[in-house]
Amino acid sequence: QVQLVESGGGLVQPGGSLRLSCAASGIIFNNNPMGWYRQAPGKERELVASITTDGIRNYKDFVKGRFTISRDSAKNTVYLQMNSLKPEDTAVYYCNAFPNIFTSWGQGTQVTVSS
Repeated sequence: QVQLVESGGGLVQPGGSLRLSCAASGIIFNNNPMGWYRQAPGKERELVASITTDGIRNYKDFVKGRFTISRDSAKNTVYLQMNSLKPEDTAVYYCNAFPNIFTSWGQGTQVTVSS
């Protein structure tokens, strides 16, 4: 059974940084391209960034140049380094496979950007 556990969120001031982690179990991690997603209040969940099994990264325009996705196969973990955070980045952040998402999602981690 797939299990995804996100962590690292919190309250940060605009311009600040956070590093999110997502530990995956129940899957062959190295076989799965992964993504970070987010869902803001009243909005649909959206893709933020993705990384292939070969480490090729893609970012949505609204985070390009500010966020960095990475993965550690030895730890079955995917990371999202978030810099220059803006209030509009406030959301619950989730990881999942990309593009073929797993049926089950983790609990997510709340990121709040506010002064």
